[in-house]
Amino acid sequence: MMRVVVLLLLVGCARTPEASVPPQGNEAPAAPQPAQSKASVLGGQRGDGMPYEVVGSEVWDVPDPVSGRTYQVFVALPPSYADTPERTYPVLYVTDADYAFPLARQIGRRLNVEGPKLEEFILVGLSYAVGDEGMPSRRRDYTPTPNGPRSAPADAVHGGADAYIGYLRQQVLPFVAGHYRTDETRRLLLGHSYGALLGTRILFTDPGMFSGYIVGSPSFWYDRNVTARYETDYAAGHSDLPASVYMYVGQYETPAYGNDADMVADAKQMDAALRARHYPSLRLQLDVLNDEDHLSVAPRGLTHGLKFLLGKEQGR
Repeated sequence: MMRVVVLLLLVGCARTPEASVPPQGNEAPAAPQPAQSKASVLGGQRGDGMPYEVVGSEVWDVPDPVSGRTYQVFVALPPSYADTPERTYPVLYVTDADYAFPLARQIGRRLNVEGPKLEEFILVGLSYAVGDEGMPSRRRDYTPTPNGPRSAPADAVHGGADAYIGYLRQQVLPFVAGHYRTDETRRLLLGHSYGALLGTRILFTDPGMFSGYIVGSPSFWYDRNVTARYETDYAAGHSDLPASVYMYVGQYETPAYGNDADMVADAKQMDAALRARHYPSLRLQLDVLNDEDHLSVAPRGLTHGLKFLLGKEQGR
């Protein structure tokens, strides 16, 4: 099975924070604030070979005081945001932001080109740790146990999901809620592959952290399908699972097409297990998307997931 992340680097979105000005006299030093940069306005792309910017986006440095690492948070606001100051919006957090942030932004906007098919939403991209390559960062932060695959490099670090979830809960979610008009009852999470592994870890340990989940091509094979145990543990202590969950997987994500694991069968087993619980508040859908593999399925799955979580009824 290919466990490869396609990276689209958002070169030029962030700028180096300006040096702080020392306090004058007895003035107390100001509390450090996350650094922020904003892309140029529509029609204002820089020329002369400068990097392309995602227009209308903002980038913030949000440090993790526990690990000492810094992560960047990418933000894109909906078209009506500035003109409706009284309005709050659902907020969609996406893992693997270097790839998923520009993709989710453009798909969300394109679906509304010929009339509103989706509710407008605030988009938040969760980046890799500053200074880390994408795979080592996601391998560490998105996996729930240290028991990574044997194919991983000898120095690979796994099992930091719970620490990273704590960072999201204690730093990122309050930061976003404090800076933007989010509807905190409608926080949504998108994760693909290892990102979906992270999403299901949250779903079975703190489901109220998000109200909706897009679980894409989930790596349930990880650590001998440890996620199945998490599902069983959750069910043993709960009679309800209040969440909307959209799961997708590509038709070709099976050993018959050269993969090490049968991710289609794993997703179907998880879907069946959740349905057998008869949770009254769980809204669940699984799609096996034809003619797609682990790398090609994400844009299509994201499109379906957005419609599932944020779709507007015809005529509204």
